[in-house]
Amino acid sequence: MHEARFAALTAADLDWVVTQEAALQAHPWTRGNFEDSLVAGHEAWGMWLGEQPAAYAIVLRVLDEAHLLTIGVTPALQGQGLGGRFLAWLCARAQHDGVASFYLEVRPSNRAALALYTRADFVEIGRRRGYYPAQDGREDAIVMRRAL
Repeated sequence: MHEARFAALTAADLDWVVTQEAALQAHPWTRGNFEDSLVAGHEAWGMWLGEQPAAYAIVLRVLDEAHLLTIGVTPALQGQGLGGRFLAWLCARAQHDGVASFYLEVRPSNRAALALYTRADFVEIGRRRGYYPAQDGREDAIVMRRAL
C-alpha cells in the first residue's frame, strides 16, 4: 500500500468529496455544506494513498478546542485502518497547534464509527437528543471528547 499523504482540501476536491459523502451517509452533507465550511475557514483535510484520494474530514477550531464535523473513508478502502490513521493524524496536528480537547458527535447506530472513536481514545461525555435526521424521525448523537 502507498504511504499516506495528508493535505488541505480545496474547492477543486469537492466533486470527489461530495460523491464519497453521498455513498457513505444516509443523510449526507450537500456540496453547499462543504463549500460553506471552506468559506467559513474550517479546516478541510484529505488523505491520499499515492495519487488516490482515500478520505476527507472537516474540522472546526475555536480557541483550544477542535470539533470533527464530518469524516469519511471512501467505501472501497474501508476496513484497512485508514480511518484510524487519519483520525490519529488529525488529533496530532490539532495537539501540535495547541488544541486541548477534540470533540465529535456520532450516531449510536454507527457501530463502526463508535468502535473507531473508542480505539482513538474518545470517551462519551453526553448525548444530544434528536440531533440527527433518521429514516423514522430523529436519532440521538453521542457526544465524545478526547483530551490532547
